[in-house]
Order: sequence, then C-alpha cells, then structure tokens
Amino acid sequence: MTTELDLRGEVCPYTFVKTKLKLEDVESGEELIVIFDHAPAVENVPRSLKNEGHKIMGIEQKGDHLWNVRIRKA
Repeated sequence: MTTELDLRGEVCPYTFVKTKLKLEDVESGEELIVIFDHAPAVENVPRSLKNEGHKIMGIEQKGDHLWNVRIRKA
C-alpha cells in the first residue's frame, strides 16, 4: 500500500516533522509519497530520513517547483 502526503505550502523544518508523523501511520516496508513545493525540503527531508534508516525510492520533479519523494519505511 502506498500513502500520499501533500506538503505544498509547507517549509522546513515543518516538512520533516510532518513527514515523520505521517511515517508513524505507515507500516514497515510500505511506501509514502510526499509532495513538496519547497526546494530545500527535497534535499533535507530525504537526507534526514536516510539517516534514520528509511529508503528513498526516488525523487521525481513534477513541475518547476513541485517534487514527489517516494520513501519506503524501515
């Protein structure tokens, strides 16, 4: 099962905090797709999640200021 979290309009550090809270609702091994429109979050959130053992499955740019980050929960 894949869950989606839309964080358009959110900035760091709230992007990371809200992603972490949503990951708590996801089972280990499941994927979470997070939508960002804040460029620093596209670098910071995946790096922080990798440090916690989660796997970044991909980062896809969807527009000039829109990205999807696919995360697999550890």
